[in-house]
Amino acid sequence: MKNYYRVMLGKGSAHAAECLEGGFIGADFGIVQDLTRSLPDDWREFNREFIPVYQRARPEKTKIGAGLACGALWTVAKGIAVGDVVLCPDGTGKYRVGEVGGEYRYFPEKILPHRRPVTWLPATIDRADLSDALRHSAGSIGTVSNVSRHRDEIERLIGGAAAPTLVSVDPSVEDPTAFALEEHLEDFLVSNWAHTLLGREYDIYEEDGELAQQYPSDTGPIDILAVSKDGRRLLVVELKRGRASDAVVGQTLRYMSFVKDELAAGREVLGAIIAQEDDARLRRAIALTPSISFYRYQVSFKLVKA
Repeated sequence: MKNYYRVMLGKGSAHAAECLEGGFIGADFGIVQDLTRSLPDDWREFNREFIPVYQRARPEKTKIGAGLACGALWTVAKGIAVGDVVLCPDGTGKYRVGEVGGEYRYFPEKILPHRRPVTWLPATIDRADLSDALRHSAGSIGTVSNVSRHRDEIERLIGGAAAPTLVSVDPSVEDPTAFALEEHLEDFLVSNWAHTLLGREYDIYEEDGELAQQYPSDTGPIDILAVSKDGRRLLVVELKRGRASDAVVGQTLRYMSFVKDELAAGREVLGAIIAQEDDARLRRAIALTPSISFYRYQVSFKLVKA
């Protein structure tokens, strides 16, 4: 299935004009070598090889930051497939839309040397036309963001035949009739982090403009990785739409173990599970897991007369 990505063309869209004229997207991250023979299908292998390379070139950067940078570089160079669609801000409040037309190529001593060829489409999307949910996703910081969950809206905006859906059926959601805004829980939480209980004590980890959202681990992506404001604790945040079961405790513990072994550098690692509901099994499991807290979320809906 075709996927959709928001890709930045340099910091603050600084290289948008060159990318649009030259027909490419690209990344840099200070890794000065041809990656043609170093792009495995599994990003974990790429990170294992290139996190040390990144840190040797930039020793002031943390291992968390190195993981964010290498993950973004792999996504641009390999993770985005031929035929996928990219939405790229052009610096004027619009998104240019392009289809990735080929595999990775390296252009030494050029801007954004790790490149993919792109056919730019005539369609442009005005930021003001995006729904709030898509605006949150497309506006997240970082080089690349997967916005495929909004494919119906994107296809409609660029002239496709698909119509937006109000409710999608997800087999992982125990209540498939749950309010449709739950589908965008993660984007909403990230955008409003400072106004939440967790935001009082923690910041979402960010380094060099790369945000620790869907942070790669060896057992799957961590929804959000946060750091306490004093820098002494790392927080693994796992989001569940609808009702959470006790299985999420084991999943969160696996992510916490990865962070402790690979990223914490002696800092305490805690976990937070966020869901609409819990049950007796989850409460029992968390009762004996003091390093994990549970939070319920509430979706508010109101009508305002125009």
